[in-house]
Amino acid sequence: MRRSPLTLGVLIAIVVVAVQALLVPLFAAPAANLAPRDLPIAVAGPPADAGPAGGASPAGGAAVPGPGAIAARLEAEHPGAFAVTTVADAAAADTAIKNREVYGAILVTAAGPEVHVASAASPTVSALLTQAAAGLGPQVPVRDVVPLDADDPRGTGFAGGFLPLAITSLLAGMLIFLLVRTRVARFAALLSYGVSAGLATAVVQQGWLGILPGDYLLVAAALGLFALAVSAAMTGLAALLGRGGLGLGALIMFLVGNALAGIAAAPELLPQPWGEVGQWLPIGAGAQLVRSAAYFDGAGAFQAVAVLTAYAGTGLILTLIGRSGLVANSAPEPVEARQELVTAR
Repeated sequence: MRRSPLTLGVLIAIVVVAVQALLVPLFAAPAANLAPRDLPIAVAGPPADAGPAGGASPAGGAAVPGPGAIAARLEAEHPGAFAVTTVADAAAADTAIKNREVYGAILVTAAGPEVHVASAASPTVSALLTQAAAGLGPQVPVRDVVPLDADDPRGTGFAGGFLPLAITSLLAGMLIFLLVRTRVARFAALLSYGVSAGLATAVVQQGWLGILPGDYLLVAAALGLFALAVSAAMTGLAALLGRGGLGLGALIMFLVGNALAGIAAAPELLPQPWGEVGQWLPIGAGAQLVRSAAYFDGAGAFQAVAVLTAYAGTGLILTLIGRSGLVANSAPEPVEARQELVTAR
């Protein structure tokens, strides 16, 4: 039964409004509820100062709180906000920051507390820890152990430059499925796209815009793996499910994945478990991988590499074993019809 144009138009409007009603909270709710949730940080100090009692200051003044007292104070003032790890000294704290095991550290010194942050890991978390440092005492020194690039001091270039790669990779996967007819050709096209996208994007972001530091080949490999994961997953889903797979892939990987990625913030700042879910989707994993490659020499990238490799590998396999092409829009004209046309002439 065919619907009238009026009915079809009203139905389309209702469906679009329903989708909009779902998308608005999907994007707005995480951004409106940013707060630390088991955010990993370190507290460092000599063993002699450990415990709530702390140690006496060398000048004979007020006692300096030890790591245990600092951790207890953080939990009392911000319950559930921080997952505190105690380390031996400042060197161990900085190593944990550079290995992406923690976002920052509070150091217990004879002169008072000191805070170390890594704005490259998350400028939002860095600002949050700097604000928290003000509650530990007057004029608490803050040192940025792994700063953002000088040409991108707020990290907005990193977040803004990552989204176009996600969009173009999504489109590449769609176009390869729709326009390339054979499985092997699609496989080759996906690999070619992943390599060229990684190399070209690294040139633009490092050489032209100057917003990504780090080793060129390492950054290009991270960008290329992300591009391949998104494009191959799109083509693979379409090879498995047809054109419906393209819609499903765009919904899950781009709309949901982008909302839960925490690119400009951190997964631990998003409502849980959604922040963690976002890291198992390509955009969230890709952002973590590129950040690790650019600023941390690849440290802390194992989960992101595993996630993206799984998407890329599964997508390539589905591309090879799935449907090889789309059914033609129109069937060939029957021989009888052509003969009748010739007779009529």
